[in-house]
Amino acid sequence: MTVETDSRETPRARAKADRRTALLDSAARLFAERGFDRVSMEDLGSAAGVSGPAVYRHFPGKQSVLAALLIDVSQGLFDGGTTVIDGGSDATATLHELIAFHVAFALANADVIRVQDRDLESLAPADQHQVRALQRNYVELWVGVLARLDPETPAAALRVKAHATFGLINSTPHSGHSAGTGQILEAMARAGLRA
Repeated sequence: MTVETDSRETPRARAKADRRTALLDSAARLFAERGFDRVSMEDLGSAAGVSGPAVYRHFPGKQSVLAALLIDVSQGLFDGGTTVIDGGSDATATLHELIAFHVAFALANADVIRVQDRDLESLAPADQHQVRALQRNYVELWVGVLARLDPETPAAALRVKAHATFGLINSTPHSGHSAGTGQILEAMARAGLRA
């Protein structure tokens, strides 16, 4: 995960943001490897190079770490998808850019995808609701582009296509990474969406 920093930030604020990012990166890796229930706050601190108690300066508890991880990534997907659409030209090019954006996300965030798949239900109900709302909004971005390409197909069918595409692309934690994985996923997603 990456966090943009404001160039006007103080060094202390920048260091705090960097520690938060390191904690979330460690959480993604540890939660993916062991599962949410098998990771302690001390484990997170140790993996990020801080003491267990220091973790509490950034997050009140392990639940809030999981929430920050999944909410941040869901917001990032929505914001990134919105940026692609806002900068897109025609619908075909925009769809190809959305596919490339999601493939790049999946390849860079395989651990987060595994955590989402396995531990979403460990979130507090309000946090689950926020993650799911962001994800529904992201799906609707895709549906809007697909509807421009295929206005005769009902929105419900376009949602199925979008979800199936996400399933394919988000399989990266299980299929591994090798040279050309991104190109293969993009080609398969384009073909699947034309079906």
